[in-house]
Amino acid sequence: MKKPYHSLKEATQKLMRYCAYRERCHKEVKEKLYQLNIHPQDHDKIIVQLIQEGFLNEERFAMAFVHDKFHLQQWGRFRIRRELAARDITESLIQKSLLQIDEKKYLNTFYTLLEKRLDLLSDEKPLDRKKKITGYLLRKGFEADLVYEAIRDQD
Repeated sequence: MKKPYHSLKEATQKLMRYCAYRERCHKEVKEKLYQLNIHPQDHDKIIVQLIQEGFLNEERFAMAFVHDKFHLQQWGRFRIRRELAARDITESLIQKSLLQIDEKKYLNTFYTLLEKRLDLLSDEKPLDRKKKITGYLLRKGFEADLVYEAIRDQD
């Protein structure tokens, strides 16, 4: 059975709480509107109000996303870019938000992950070890040329 439609005021308050909990992108808010079974003619009104009142801001979302994914989950630029694109963030905003990653910290994170993985897989055969480390770093989202160069240097 479908949930009943919420009134415009109730729906807006519900979405304000949803956006206040953490930064959200427009795509997440639109999905939530459908999930809550809010009348489609109210979607744009709610989104406009959320933007006007500062609850919804794509740039702020992109900046927070890049910061968190790099610093907390140690993702590389490629994966962050792909995840932001999947959330319908514009390319210019993706580029702008990726600029906040300090190059020194980026390389330091990369080599720290590489060293940890090398230590973890020290009992593996050299070829298997390289294959596993390469796969790990590529899944983390680091650039292929950076990964292959670092693996080549392990000889």
